[in-house]
Amino acid sequence: MSKHTITELLSPAFLSRMQNMLGDEYESFLKSYEAPRTYGLRVNTAKISCDEFERIVPFPVTPIPWISNGYFYPEDVRPSFCPLYQAGLFYLQEPSAMTPASCLPVTPGENVLDLCAAPGGKATALGAMLNGSGLLVANDISASRARALLRNIELFGITNAFVTNETPAHLGKHFPEFFHKILLDAPCSGEGMFRKDRKMVKAWEEHGPEFFVKIQRSIITQAAQMLKPGGMLLYSTCTFSPEENEQTIEFLLQEYPQFKICDIKGYEGFSDGILKASLSGNEQLKKTIRIFPHKMEGEGHFIALLKKEEE
Repeated sequence: MSKHTITELLSPAFLSRMQNMLGDEYESFLKSYEAPRTYGLRVNTAKISCDEFERIVPFPVTPIPWISNGYFYPEDVRPSFCPLYQAGLFYLQEPSAMTPASCLPVTPGENVLDLCAAPGGKATALGAMLNGSGLLVANDISASRARALLRNIELFGITNAFVTNETPAHLGKHFPEFFHKILLDAPCSGEGMFRKDRKMVKAWEEHGPEFFVKIQRSIITQAAQMLKPGGMLLYSTCTFSPEENEQTIEFLLQEYPQFKICDIKGYEGFSDGILKASLSGNEQLKKTIRIFPHKMEGEGHFIALLKKEEE
């Protein structure tokens, strides 16, 4: 997006909300739309070490500072044509989108659920963390997207996984309090992806935050019921909307008081959750993380890590 088209493409309602949210940072935020987007890949550490990958990769890569196995690559490179990609040694993923899976502390032997998993960026990251031990259930409500998800899991060589094509409600009937860790990268209005994909601007006008809030609250409720006591749930979106982010976490805490917000390891550029977005004034919401494109080399994201306390 150029500075000549940004006000034409972005809704005045969206810009007004961002101005209220960001205050003095608003101009820097607007300028971020003029900057080129970043491109990233994540190494499949279940197949190859990062050191070995750096030694054999045939194009320039630069480590992503906050992702241990993530790398930036130049825009003019086409990594999908590389034999290493076809062999499942790395996954192409926008840098901010790598962050949620990296913040969920999965250990081998656990039962792990990726509830809205297609096309597989986060599921393949979780599968690599399990390292062949435990169980990964990767679910998507879309049959066509679930097929793409299955292909990526097979390409990554994850053998302790199966793909489901179910509604979260139906899945919940079969897996009550079954999972140690759940990742919910929720369907959202996609505000954080406007720079990456202009089509998201038009989609936002058709289905904005109000449309997605009901879906998100339904899914996070189902996820809560599938999580073991003592287990952890990571909720993420690629939107800036407080209704879809902090207020959805507030909703969960009100419905399920046994959930507590956990600290996430910080990194320079990570922003705290916005307390003024809270309806209840819950100070704990500052433990959630926002990624803004004017502060990080990536698109917009929101991340909250929660623990379900033992009864």
